[in-house]
Amino acid sequence: MITSLKAAAVSAVLALGAAGTAVAQELTFFTIGTGGTAYTYYPIGGVIANAISKPPGSRECGDGGSCGVEGLIASAVSSRGSVDNVNAIISGLRNSGFAQSDVAYWAYTGTGTMEGSEPATDLRTIAALFEEHIHLVAMADSGINSVADLAGKRVSLDEPGSGTYVDALLIMEANGLSVDDLTPEALKGGAASEALRNGKIDAFFVVTGYPTGSLVELASAADIKLVPIDGAGAEALTEKYGFFSASDIPEGTYEGVPGVSTVAVGAQWFTSATADEELIYNITKALWNDESRKLLDVGHAKGQAITRETALAGVGVPLHPGAERFYRETGLLK
Repeated sequence: MITSLKAAAVSAVLALGAAGTAVAQELTFFTIGTGGTAYTYYPIGGVIANAISKPPGSRECGDGGSCGVEGLIASAVSSRGSVDNVNAIISGLRNSGFAQSDVAYWAYTGTGTMEGSEPATDLRTIAALFEEHIHLVAMADSGINSVADLAGKRVSLDEPGSGTYVDALLIMEANGLSVDDLTPEALKGGAASEALRNGKIDAFFVVTGYPTGSLVELASAADIKLVPIDGAGAEALTEKYGFFSASDIPEGTYEGVPGVSTVAVGAQWFTSATADEELIYNITKALWNDESRKLLDVGHAKGQAITRETALAGVGVPLHPGAERFYRETGLLK
């Protein structure tokens, strides 16, 4: 009997081990490179990661459980932004990431600000997400009323690995300025806001979907303004670079801050051409199901702007075959 019990125990342990191995084999981990935690990419990445995930053991979609991809565990990873995310995708460090449409196009083609770099020809699009506005922030009494007024000032352009840094240089160039005309800083998120409040900088750029958390907090604690990016400089910018468009940040977006005319670019989601076609197909399908719609609508103020109808808006980098298959099946792509 003792021998039989021992045999049964061994069989049970082996069975549990086999079951554990099966569960482990069913898991797929998928990272989404976002941006600084104070900006829009990071919370949106968290909402999307939640929407597309469905770990083993989850309740079924129709029973109030996850409606994501079977066995998938997705996670939003904080990063330095667009350029960093593109590089991480191409190097294999991350499975996917968000990037501005301009940064991604230049990286894919090896042109523009990426001229001289090897084209990132393995970059592929999953979806266009939302519009990002260039915010140029200063104190209300700073006397900075235009991009030209930045001359001689201390200005944060964000980190060199960010899309904000790239666009800040282009905006200054379109307005007849260069880095040599001011004192540049490389502050991000809350650090830039804090430096402005404390008088350590005079202004800072940030490219993000509005409203963004760090600026909501800043506007509630200090009298700030959004400096317009308009006129001849903005016209020159939009004419030269088709991915820029004139757009407004409306009054009331930030407490006590008047609306402003500025320029915007698209925020898009990218992966590698080497990513599994079936996986990306299922991720794209999960992103656009009805349950994900509910999560996007309540997860972040910018989530409502992420729609299937605009999923291909401004896409300049080829679609991943898995995403393309989904858009063809649903009639968005002919």
